[in-house]
Amino acid sequence: MLKRKIIPVFLASVLAVSGTTGFSVGVFSENVYASEEANTQRLADFADLLDADQKEELEVKLDQISENYDCDVVVDIEESIDGMDPTAYADDFFDYNDYGMGNDKSGILFMLTMSERKWAISTHGEAISIFTDAGQEYITDNIVSYFSDGDYYEGFTQFADLCEKFIVQAQSGEPYDTGNLPEEEIPFYISFLIALVIGFVIALIVSLVMRSGMKTVHMKPDAADYMKAGSLHINRSRDMFLYHHVTRTAKSKNDNSGGGSSTHTSSSGETHGGSSGSF
Repeated sequence: MLKRKIIPVFLASVLAVSGTTGFSVGVFSENVYASEEANTQRLADFADLLDADQKEELEVKLDQISENYDCDVVVDIEESIDGMDPTAYADDFFDYNDYGMGNDKSGILFMLTMSERKWAISTHGEAISIFTDAGQEYITDNIVSYFSDGDYYEGFTQFADLCEKFIVQAQSGEPYDTGNLPEEEIPFYISFLIALVIGFVIALIVSLVMRSGMKTVHMKPDAADYMKAGSLHINRSRDMFLYHHVTRTAKSKNDNSGGGSSTHTSSSGETHGGSSGSF
């Protein structure tokens, strides 16, 4: 079990002025974040959601992705954050545990708190531009349902895989963002059903063509086929303009959010990107 965890403590400072007859004391306290030791593990499961094998496999995956691409990918699972703001907690957990790789301390952290049923993402350094606001929304849209269903290991695994996908895309010079998000992958069973329907339609068309070729008598498709040749004489014809109809469609306004990543400042003064929500 990990011993490291962000905990609130009170710091007191006593100012004394010496004298022959006595002294005065001033005391103040501040709610800050401190720790027993720095947590270097990229998987912090304080809620014991995962079994031993799942923890080992997930941590290996997080380590490989982080070290291969020089960007920390971290998962923090909390039993409770005592009503704190999820985004602020995730930012502080990232900062006070000294996560982040490279000169800019690049990294992304996903925090899940069980009692509050909340999640939060915190990004720092280059990861802010790798994981844009639209990109974070895409990632959470694809993983939050796993947490709602209680399939936590699969949800965290999907998070790690998507992080790798986003980092690789960013290396091409065009990070995933508004108008440039990954195409939705069609599940295998849906692909199978589509193939089955297409095969059925093709077989039906072939059968109908073969069946129609066996008929010797056909209904005439055009009324003209039933007219006696030369029996119709048109003496005069003309075109008459009756009215016209104009349809106007309002030009849609370009609602372009510009994409990119919104940022904020953590309690330690660091710049972070991120988002949060419920599951």
